[in-house]
Amino acid sequence: MTQFQSENITLAYEVYGDGTPIVLVHGFASNGQVNWVDTGWVDVLVSAGYAPITIDNRGHGHSEKLYDSALYPARKMADDVANLIRHLNLHEIHGRVPIMGYSMGARICAFVSLNYPELVHSAVFGGLGINMIHGLGGSEDIVAGLLALRLEDITTPVGRRFRLFADHTKSDRKALAACMRSSRDPISADELARIDMPVLVAVGDIDEIGGSADELAQIIPKGEALVLKGRDHMRATGDKGFKLGVVDFLARHPK
Repeated sequence: MTQFQSENITLAYEVYGDGTPIVLVHGFASNGQVNWVDTGWVDVLVSAGYAPITIDNRGHGHSEKLYDSALYPARKMADDVANLIRHLNLHEIHGRVPIMGYSMGARICAFVSLNYPELVHSAVFGGLGINMIHGLGGSEDIVAGLLALRLEDITTPVGRRFRLFADHTKSDRKALAACMRSSRDPISADELARIDMPVLVAVGDIDEIGGSADELAQIIPKGEALVLKGRDHMRATGDKGFKLGVVDFLARHPK
């Protein structure tokens, strides 16, 4: 993968295709390959005329591993996305570009949209609805699961689930634990109400982690909701209806 420097941190990214750029931001414990390539997103977007650009968030994938939780707020990771857009000179060549994030990546994209509106044309918040505001418990259970010496030592379902996923993605579990302690950066309804570009909120209807897509979309002035039937947080990522809905959304809000 190609690398660049953001805030003196080495981050990895990859560019696919040669159409309209769209920046893809993965979820917690995932990476660009797992979240966007393995699920078929990159192929779908390239076929639709886009050039997907995946970034491995700090502490994830091929990017630099950091063990200080103060370096992981979503607001800081939003800076990384903005720095990637500038590094590739996308805003100068193409103007504002669409961005898309899943779960933690959706929270990051919300901060990119808020803090760098001059770079963002439209946004997709996947896997995170109204709980972007309300938050969700379980952080300490996830951290305990990540740091447990053995899988059988993990006593909570959420800790076990994230430990298994982290092992599946071959992640640095110590870096992920640091990330989990601060990446759920609070964001208020008032802040989200200031986002002034089209936003699609796509969440499974049985996703207890993400919460309601409709409730979040109603807060964002140009928000739209896409409810993925029969999908929970993990199974929504590569959902066919999700892909079709995003391609339709992008087509209805062309650059």
